[in-house]
Amino acid sequence: MISLDEALQAYLDHLQPLPSENIALADALHRVLAEDLQSHSDLPRFDQSAMDGYALRAADTTAASPAQPLSLPVTGTSAAGSWPEAALQPGTAWRIYTGAPIPEGADTVIPQERVQRDGDTLAFDAAYPTGKNIRYRGEELAQHTPVASAGQRLHPGLIASLCNAGIQQVSVHRAPRIAVIITGDEVRPPGAKLAPADIPDSNGSYIRAWLQANGYPAPALRYASDEKETVENLLTSAAETADLIITTGGASVGDRDFVPTVARELGFEEVFWKVAQKPGKPLFLGLRGNQPLIALPGNPGAVLVGMELHARTVLQRLAGSANPLPQWRHGRLADSVEADSKRARLPRMQLSQDSDHRPLLSPLGKQDSHMLSNLNQAEVLVWLPSQNKDFEAGETVRYLELTR
Repeated sequence: MISLDEALQAYLDHLQPLPSENIALADALHRVLAEDLQSHSDLPRFDQSAMDGYALRAADTTAASPAQPLSLPVTGTSAAGSWPEAALQPGTAWRIYTGAPIPEGADTVIPQERVQRDGDTLAFDAAYPTGKNIRYRGEELAQHTPVASAGQRLHPGLIASLCNAGIQQVSVHRAPRIAVIITGDEVRPPGAKLAPADIPDSNGSYIRAWLQANGYPAPALRYASDEKETVENLLTSAAETADLIITTGGASVGDRDFVPTVARELGFEEVFWKVAQKPGKPLFLGLRGNQPLIALPGNPGAVLVGMELHARTVLQRLAGSANPLPQWRHGRLADSVEADSKRARLPRMQLSQDSDHRPLLSPLGKQDSHMLSNLNQAEVLVWLPSQNKDFEAGETVRYLELTR
């Protein structure tokens, strides 16, 4: 049995990111960059107006005052999406709109609410300084400035930023193909008629929804009875196409727990089996080349821990993330919590703030590994390291926000 820290590190030590491919930026949501990127152009691409108003020369406004307003003829217009065909002449003004190019010869923009216009004549009663309300070419980014790094996951904001920088194609790691196998004679797919001894498959429902919520395609769920031949057939089929195989149930040491045995027979080398965590101790990791198989225990609480910590780390590693490990935060316990002397406890808790606006973690009841009813209130997974004495209220511990 290995520690939770050792298990998480094993994923980094034994797995490599999947190969890269070039795809359109518009199709790259949730994918991870396989290359550093630089801006293809200056941002902005040209000097442009920051608002609707009038473009002119600041020198032509210096004599204006409330006692002696000045007037200039409006001789042109600059609109967004249209390049000026002429230059602004001294002693004149142009109507200009937000985002429109600054005409040659102009060096400032007066907002429309600061002037009076009568036909083709513009009047104003105050001097206006050079450079006002102009977005200058390259003031945000110069061409070839770094804009993203390999290992970054593409979220909507980053996609918009890259598009603005003139990038339309990106090199990303291939999305992991995931196979999910649910084992157990008593487990029935959602919607199936239940016999007295059957249970509905909450594990498959959770894994499918978890993957979708984290940006992965919804996998087809395959169901295996507690027979070695059935488990072997499904694992063999999954191994032919999947980059990652996730199973639930059949991972312990019972007479009908066949997954680790069959995995080894199919060429998956055991990296570890059993992790010092509660829930989810009988967790198996097998590797065939760079193809991992994660066998999770069948209790739903253990599946939750397996997905939030173990499957997440594996998927992040395969996807090429620069930070594949769980992103732990720190908070204080609102109440005392029982410790385990041999295993790290991973209870579900609620998250709030104390009077100093610091994270406050409140334990929930019904934490046994077969229980899921507190997921309606649970917001975080808390890591309580193994120790002999209980954790006291006010102690600082690590927590991870649950997928919701």
